[in-house]
Amino acid sequence: MKEGIDVDVSAQTSTCRCPSGLRIIVVDDHAVVREGLVRILEGTGCGFAVAEASSGFQALEWLRRNPVDLAIVDLSMPGMSGIDLIRRVRSEFPATAVLVLSMHAEEQYAMRAFKAGASGYVTKDRAGAELVDAVLKVARGGAYVTESLAERVVQQLNGTSEVPRHERLSDREHEVLRRIVAGERLADIANALHLSIKTVSTHKRRIQDKLGLPSTAALVRYGMEQGLVADEPVR
Repeated sequence: MKEGIDVDVSAQTSTCRCPSGLRIIVVDDHAVVREGLVRILEGTGCGFAVAEASSGFQALEWLRRNPVDLAIVDLSMPGMSGIDLIRRVRSEFPATAVLVLSMHAEEQYAMRAFKAGASGYVTKDRAGAELVDAVLKVARGGAYVTESLAERVVQQLNGTSEVPRHERLSDREHEVLRRIVAGERLADIANALHLSIKTVSTHKRRIQDKLGLPSTAALVRYGMEQGLVADEPVR
């Protein structure tokens, strides 16, 4: 279950270094999370213009009507996933930078987000302390990642840490696996991802083949061991 964002802007407000009028959209399916992020951004006194969207589809509709400098995107949303949204934003709105704010601190999530086109990645437990710095850096054309996560990403890239088996999966297969691990039925997954049940079943079979796992129970066990748990079941 997702939780709200702890808001503490006292240290950030006094060190505001941002240009006024930065246009931002916050994309998260939980109102309490969006509210916390908006409070952090508005609490800086920097004059951010902040819009909200509860889904990837809603975000794209907003972007088609309004210029946006930065999209702050959650990875785990029903319907269009955060990874899919990042790709759509980078393809259709190249002037809009993307900062991911996710509950997942594992490096494989950050790697997938950056490969999709994100410029920054912050975990939600660090949002109160790091969000504004991340927003400023990404909005200026830079990249941002939490220091501890950056170290693990580098270790995976240079081969000093073991690459998990599920890195062989495509982004869609990765999403299906996460939802299976969360206990969702194939019909629910199909509905959430706007796919047919046959397509989801094919993804499941390919996942099992790539991971060398014989059953759904084995998939769930592997996913739990690797921390591949969706934020919550589809509603």
